[in-house]
Amino acid sequence: MSNNNNQNNASKKSQEAVTPKSEDISRWYTDVVLKAKMADYSPVKGCMVIRPYGYSIWENIQKILDTEFKRLGHTNAYFPLLIPESFFTKEAEHVEGFAPEVAWVTHGGGEELEEKLAIRPTSETIIGYMFAKWIDSYRDLPVKINQWANVMRWEKVTRPFLRTTEFLWQEGHTAHRTHEEAKEEVMTMLKVYQDFVEHDLAIPLVTGEKSQKEKFAGALNTYTIEALMPDGQALQSGTSHDLGQNFANAFDVQFLDSDGTHKHVWSTSWGISTRIIGALIMVHGDDKGLRLPPRVAPIQAVVIPIVNKTGADAINAKARELAKRLADAGLRVECDDRDGYRPGWKYSEYEMKGVPLRVEIGAKDMEKNQVCLVRRDTGEKMFIPEAEMEATAKRLMEEIQQGLFKQAKEILDTKTFRANSFEEFVDVIKVKHGMADLCWCGDQACEDRFKAEVGATIRCLNNREIDGNCVCCGKPAKHRVFVARSY
Repeated sequence: MSNNNNQNNASKKSQEAVTPKSEDISRWYTDVVLKAKMADYSPVKGCMVIRPYGYSIWENIQKILDTEFKRLGHTNAYFPLLIPESFFTKEAEHVEGFAPEVAWVTHGGGEELEEKLAIRPTSETIIGYMFAKWIDSYRDLPVKINQWANVMRWEKVTRPFLRTTEFLWQEGHTAHRTHEEAKEEVMTMLKVYQDFVEHDLAIPLVTGEKSQKEKFAGALNTYTIEALMPDGQALQSGTSHDLGQNFANAFDVQFLDSDGTHKHVWSTSWGISTRIIGALIMVHGDDKGLRLPPRVAPIQAVVIPIVNKTGADAINAKARELAKRLADAGLRVECDDRDGYRPGWKYSEYEMKGVPLRVEIGAKDMEKNQVCLVRRDTGEKMFIPEAEMEATAKRLMEEIQQGLFKQAKEILDTKTFRANSFEEFVDVIKVKHGMADLCWCGDQACEDRFKAEVGATIRCLNNREIDGNCVCCGKPAKHRVFVARSY
């Protein structure tokens, strides 16, 4: 009896309702991260422990992207966590851009180091150094390297997944013979990210070039995928950088070309991190917890037996049989036949975890040769013949995936507003809590005013037709841009 009481107490604690999303989205987000067992706080401020359920989502993300990277000719490698201070001073814009975020190692083995070592905020410098050793001839090009790693950027304000001091990511680094080849790589990888986030994570995006102020430190140009959260704030979800020859010049990465002359390579870098999991939570979650797109959900379907005092063994056996059939059909499935937990509690647990499909089986269902299916995204419940279970479940996976994208697209569409004046822009950001689509002259003074007035920044250039003057100064516009507050 005492064991059951302990289980019930634990059940009550873990099943407490989350803060309503419409009431306080920030508290709601933290509640869901903790209660869905995605992550937990660590003893170090700004660092999180990614729990197994959260990490399994990252593993699914890795599998999808890694397969695509390799299809495009990239190979995985690993570079050191620690980078000599002198490496950062070689590229002035790079060191200036990252200086406020770098954590330094000054002592080792109880002794002060002769040269400080940075804990990598990114790896362009160390990889540039290595490329200089590896590349001799045009025949060595292109070099296409990717690494899955952790990085550290000293953040003042943090939130699990969305912005942390330490986070996981992949960073691709390539070296090319010509600038045209490098630029093609930049746009190819941007499209890879866009397709992945929209197709697999069911998150619609706006994409485009960053302003020069917002570009990656040390790049010629940066291109971005931007997701809009339900609170109207944007989240930079992946970036692809045209590094030109900046790092090649800094680290003397040269090759002997076919014409007998030595030339510097043209390089790129591109990355996506665990902050995309924060977008996944924020965009799709509801007051019951997560709602995960089936393509990245650790558990796509859960089978729950509805047992009573008699016949429990037969019902549990049937539940395990159904789970095996779904697994054989290619689904990631779990059977929860734990004793001591009521079905209703299990429902809430898997709703919190965002499992796309619930399969219920009880004595009456067995008598009728049927199963009950419940969708997480809509809550729709349906009874179907047991023989149709696998086909129906696979069809529902695609319907749920598309349904989540459609709902998220409505957020993007209804939270993006055209602003034809500075007053309308301020209203979009402060009153409507959305993203502004506006015309900009290209001057940094006007760009600075966006942030000074309402804390918003240019997320990316908009390729739509320029059809007005700059909303700040009234001069002829050079760009149409998306402007929003951001995480």
